[in-house]
Amino acid sequence: MNAQNGHHNMLRINADRLLADLDRLRCFGAQSTGVVRPAFSDADMQARYWLREQFEQAGLRSLIDGLGNVLGFSRNPGKAILMGSHADSQSTGGWLDGAMGVIYALEVARCLSESAAHRHLAVDIVAFQDEESRFVGCLGSRSLTGSLDHPTVQNAVDKDGVRLVDALNHAGLSGTPREQLDLGRYLGFLEAHIEQGPTLEAHAMRIGVVTDIVGVRGLKVVFKGQQNHAGTTMMALRRDASTSLYEFAYRINQCFAAHAAPRSVWTMGRVKLIPNASSIIPGYAELDLQFRDADEAQLERFASLAHEVRELMTQSSGVDIEIVEARAPIKPSRMSEALYQHLEQSAQEHVPDAWMHLPSGAFHDAGIMAAFMPSAMLFIPSIKGISHDFAEDSHRDDLVLGCQVMASAVASMFGRQ
Repeated sequence: MNAQNGHHNMLRINADRLLADLDRLRCFGAQSTGVVRPAFSDADMQARYWLREQFEQAGLRSLIDGLGNVLGFSRNPGKAILMGSHADSQSTGGWLDGAMGVIYALEVARCLSESAAHRHLAVDIVAFQDEESRFVGCLGSRSLTGSLDHPTVQNAVDKDGVRLVDALNHAGLSGTPREQLDLGRYLGFLEAHIEQGPTLEAHAMRIGVVTDIVGVRGLKVVFKGQQNHAGTTMMALRRDASTSLYEFAYRINQCFAAHAAPRSVWTMGRVKLIPNASSIIPGYAELDLQFRDADEAQLERFASLAHEVRELMTQSSGVDIEIVEARAPIKPSRMSEALYQHLEQSAQEHVPDAWMHLPSGAFHDAGIMAAFMPSAMLFIPSIKGISHDFAEDSHRDDLVLGCQVMASAVASMFGRQ
């Protein structure tokens, strides 16, 4: 098929319908320019019932399972592609984070069903629950892949002490069965997302094809000294936990910078001093150190550097320092080249000079799915790289283009244009 014909017969999305649905989903939990739609909140559940209705109208067999995942199954036989993202938001969230990937999936399913050449293709769609970890990060995708254990669900609580089991009860889901995907049905999983960072915009690119999702490690560093009076305790006699914490943070910044890969990042975003008073030498302090990279060896390097800094400092100060894991490590996930080359070809066809490869610095459901089936992700630019904030936004023509690139890629995965 030559390019001219290809363009002529190519699958076309309905841009107005796509944007209208994005705007409609934005209404659930709307606040200022963003959304407040944490997992299992009333706004979140209303959005899920609305999505189920849209999935039904698109001709899919649709249901909400016992953990709040909204699923739409194609009635077509044969191998299927699974598409989607999450519909829950951060507690002060942007309107596109997660939501965009869900509506893309819906629009692609619709335009396939409306096309004589494509309506026999099997595309299933999903709006995952609690990707943003109100209770358990990527709760929905973990459950659907069978990688969520019973105690995790039973014991999960949010930051306000609300239990997940009570939230499920409040949402009317306690008696509803949990689905598990038939993993053998799928050629792969596709997720579209806003970039949530500045890379595409900085390079004047309109589409990002994701190669990897970075791994994440979190360490808690605990400093134990001696609390005392700030006026009467001479410097030489002090065992000041805060001084140790500041020195540790400074040394981490120095040595991580010296050993970083081009896209390594690290953050010390939480500290705690006790008693946190200006006239008292703190006897106890804590610091959270988080670092991310797409290479497991780089994460190992950072972890051992942190332990080296601890060793050196313990020898020279009267403060005890210990390091504990603050979270279960998340391994980097590679996206499937066999799958993402369809995204590359589609991007090349629609915007030949305006797409690039990049890793994802944020975690996504695709990172969970990748352990169970070939997975790929497409990014569109975020204005000023802002996300997890009411100011999050993307240009409408980028929203439309991203969905069109996705639709063409899905058609080509089935060997069609």
